[in-house]
Amino acid sequence: MKSYQDLDIYKISLELFFETHRFSLKLPSYEKYELGSQLRRSSDSINTNIVEGYGRKSYKQDFVKFLVYAHASNLECHNHLEKLKVLYPEYDAEVQLIQEEYRKLGVKIHNFIEYVKTNWKT
Repeated sequence: MKSYQDLDIYKISLELFFETHRFSLKLPSYEKYELGSQLRRSSDSINTNIVEGYGRKSYKQDFVKFLVYAHASNLECHNHLEKLKVLYPEYDAEVQLIQEEYRKLGVKIHNFIEYVKTNWKT
């Protein structure tokens, strides 16, 4: 790996950020600045923590710590989407598709954390 941009979890999280951002702008105007804003920030946090962790890759524990933060933000996104699914049932199908993508990303982040813990050389 030459760059964080080579990581699948980075590429996927960036695409999901854009998808989530576009979706959040469909919400009613008052929700765009409440739950929609929280969703956008947690989605951005996944991607940003992957990048920041990679920037600290010389220190394995720091790298793992930021990957764990990314995983936690991924769970936060899933939770915000669960709330939106109940509050706005008209978006149920779209939310479920996005949630499934976050679920898959969560598995990939978890697997990468385990890889870094056991194989990463500093």
